[in-house]
Amino acid sequence: MKVGLVGYQGSGKSTLFHWLSGCPPDPSAHLGQVVSVPIPEPRLEQLRELYQPKKVTPASLELVDTPGLSRSHQGNAAKLAVIREADCLVLVVAAFDGCDPALDWRSFEEDLLLADMEVVTGRISRVEASLKKPLPRQEHDSLQHELRALQEVLAAMESGRPLRHSEMSEDQLRATRAFRLLTEKPRMVFFNTRETVEVPPAWIDGLPPGIPVVAAPAALELELSQLSPEDRAEMAAAYALEPDLRDKILRQMIDAAGWLTFFTVSPKEVRAWLLRKGGTAIEAADTIHSDMARGFIRAEVMTVRDLVRLGGEREVRAQHLLRHEPKDYVVQDDDVIYIRFSS
Repeated sequence: MKVGLVGYQGSGKSTLFHWLSGCPPDPSAHLGQVVSVPIPEPRLEQLRELYQPKKVTPASLELVDTPGLSRSHQGNAAKLAVIREADCLVLVVAAFDGCDPALDWRSFEEDLLLADMEVVTGRISRVEASLKKPLPRQEHDSLQHELRALQEVLAAMESGRPLRHSEMSEDQLRATRAFRLLTEKPRMVFFNTRETVEVPPAWIDGLPPGIPVVAAPAALELELSQLSPEDRAEMAAAYALEPDLRDKILRQMIDAAGWLTFFTVSPKEVRAWLLRKGGTAIEAADTIHSDMARGFIRAEVMTVRDLVRLGGEREVRAQHLLRHEPKDYVVQDDDVIYIRFSS
């Protein structure tokens, strides 16, 4: 899973990247810096206590620090291209020294729209050029169909109203699927402050509904993260910083992107895995190993909650809380899954 950090120059985006990833920004990474970040997961510790495995493996995400955007919008479309493959965008907004956070995120929405319009317009030009050439009837009709769908999408964009995934027709989705439109992506907003604050309503007035919002002093959090645990705890208390905020933000990214966490357990290894919400048992099997998906027989499913509450797998079985599920079972967050498969 890939998360792109985006923001205007001076927003503190790279400071946030450093704090969350533990990796200093690389000034030479002009096309974006990518770091794999383990996702802190309290349930792994609970499973470790139950199974005492030889190995515990957390899930991880790829965190991308993109080039800083210009408030003039110039060149931003090219900079945003590096995160078209991202599953979620985190907009880093400066909320200090007299900045206008609401203006910044509105301007950013405009940048996303302009970048998408550039991609769609480019494809329309290429399709129109192809239609001027002699083509087999079937190919000509297919391109004409695509052109109409793209023109409808572009018209909506030009009106300032990007089409969300749920609003698009099958033709429009088919025509734009390969573009990975930025305006369709899930996102969250990080207000970068100088100190701990509550988010004022004015900052989020007009923000699309359902977008998670976090406010925190990234520079201060980064500074404290480099102290000893004892000093960090003392300073965090002095500045009224929320405990384990870094861990919570990383887990919030997973939820905002539309992913969930499931688990596999054994005496050898306890492991957390990521899967898109709505993913099935056979997709979970394929995430673990493609051989499991090919030879899938069934999934044996229980939950971390039941394991911890009852004290172990034997007790879960005794309470008939271990379920046998088919390949189309929709996996839920907190599921512990054992895949039965034929090799």
